Amino acid sequence: MASSDNHGTSSLDTDTVIVTAGRDTKGQWGFVNPPTVRGSTVLYPTADDLHAHRGEYQYGRHGTPTTKALQQALIALEGPRCAGVGLVPSGLAAISTALLSVLNAGDHLLVSDSAYRPTRNFCNGMLARYGIETTYFDPLIGAGIEALIKPNTRAVMVEAPGSQSFEMPDVPVIAGIAHKHGALVIDDNTWATPLYHRSLEQGVDISIQAATKYIGGHSDIMFGTISANDAAWPKISEGIKLLGTCAGPDDVFLALRGLRTMSVRLAHHQRAGIEMAQWLKARPEVLKVLHPALPEDPGHAIWKRDFTGASGLFSIVLKPVSQKAVDALLDAVKLFGMGYSWGGFESLVIPFDCSEYRTATTWAPGGPTLRLHIGLESLDDLKADLERGFAALKAAA
Repeated sequence: MASSDNHGTSSLDTDTVIVTAGRDTKGQWGFVNPPTVRGSTVLYPTADDLHAHRGEYQYGRHGTPTTKALQQALIALEGPRCAGVGLVPSGLAAISTALLSVLNAGDHLLVSDSAYRPTRNFCNGMLARYGIETTYFDPLIGAGIEALIKPNTRAVMVEAPGSQSFEMPDVPVIAGIAHKHGALVIDDNTWATPLYHRSLEQGVDISIQAATKYIGGHSDIMFGTISANDAAWPKISEGIKLLGTCAGPDDVFLALRGLRTMSVRLAHHQRAGIEMAQWLKARPEVLKVLHPALPEDPGHAIWKRDFTGASGLFSIVLKPVSQKAVDALLDAVKLFGMGYSWGGFESLVIPFDCSEYRTATTWAPGGPTLRLHIGLESLDDLKADLERGFAALKAAA
């Protein structure tokens, strides 16, 4: 595939874009994958070139042929409103870098109450020390967010859906109001990825992903991406350079390799996740399932309008039972690992309790809550594993 074929991807199906965008086999001596360029110093052929900083690459921290290939692929996946993509060492680095790039001392930030907990820790910690005020809002607030906007509100951050409680914010409505008041909109789009949710096309200015999850896909890298439109990209690009954030070359290579199969993997995660959610909904131990792709979910209408698919991550609320019984379930399952991530090939389960840190809303789901990620294993085996867990829960109740 020649480098000239990297352009004009808008006419191709998304599955094809994921496989082909960013590839330049001619420039890669015929190899399908780009080489992993590990380098810092770039040599200039003449003094004139040095003084003018002339050359496609000036220093390893600012980019290499490997990072360029991944950025081109991600820009194509994000769609025509994407002006650029920054690559950083983790999902949290994507959040912190984006916020530091667009906020100044004295600014006001609005953040969804369902946000990733490390996001809250960063806002309540470092941003507060820098004189930036954060107000948390009900993720279901919709047009009501206008009442929270202050003259110094510079950004609104949403997570669609919340990665524990799975409320589905009305992103286009929130974005429209934020823009009316001159504020940028930031979306944590890790759950659906731009494959299933092109948030930049729904009014979002900056779309963040913990590429550790579905882009990497194999639980073996830490990675983050920051995609931005024309209005926000200059600030993001400048912020990345000033902060000196950059992703390591081996992780860039693995992220690009993972991206090539993301469409196939996400399709499986989606099918398996929905089937498992429906199976759990019928279990006598389960009070309710929190999954926006289910028709009875409160956020289903928004999900159906704004998304083209779902991932393998969702939560369940158990009927009231002791912590001892919940722990017995967790200890009994063997295929579901207990770990604080998701998006890899393996299935995971963790308990969580949002009531510990929510401030704008009350978290009272009616029973203990578990978050599950449905991996690539056989669904029959996963169901049998959970049945063992439920048997242990019943015995310990």
